[in-house]
Amino acid sequence: MKTLVLSMAILISMAACKNKKQQDAPASQATTTGAAVLSAPAAYALDSLLLVAGKLVNQRVSVQGTVTHTCKHSGKRCFIVGASGKASLRVEATGEIGGFNRELVGSAIEVTGIVKERRLTAAFLEQQEKEVNEQKAQEDGSEESCAAELENIQQMRAWMKEHGKDYYSIYYMDGETYEVIEEE
Repeated sequence: MKTLVLSMAILISMAACKNKKQQDAPASQATTTGAAVLSAPAAYALDSLLLVAGKLVNQRVSVQGTVTHTCKHSGKRCFIVGASGKASLRVEATGEIGGFNRELVGSAIEVTGIVKERRLTAAFLEQQEKEVNEQKAQEDGSEESCAAELENIQQMRAWMKEHGKDYYSIYYMDGETYEVIEEE
């Protein structure tokens, strides 16, 4: 009798857990004959992702782009560009990604990971400008790169003013998995 009561209690708690899991399941899950099937998130083209990245911070997404650079020594970072070639995204190797090998340069990949944001404040940009001007004053042949850095700082400030923000956002991704997209 005790065995029957214990068996019934186990069955009831299993049914309750299963029911609770289905209630807690996100809307992106579909159930088929009682088993939950996760629908894969649609992959963003990089240019499209960057248009809405501020709304996706700390969320898992998939993005497609072409690898332009992998870090030579550690392979822990790569950069991808979109179709326009104007915007890039840094992808950090986390999760299942042990590293990005150099052979990926030029390949189209789809990366799934968490969108992250780094905010550059007005005070930070002011300090960067001061350091660049000090480097420029040394006249060590780096004047051209200093001019480019100063131009970038001015563009960031202009963006901040135009958008009424006291920071400039730089988006990147903690990549968890990736796959090379085969060209058809």
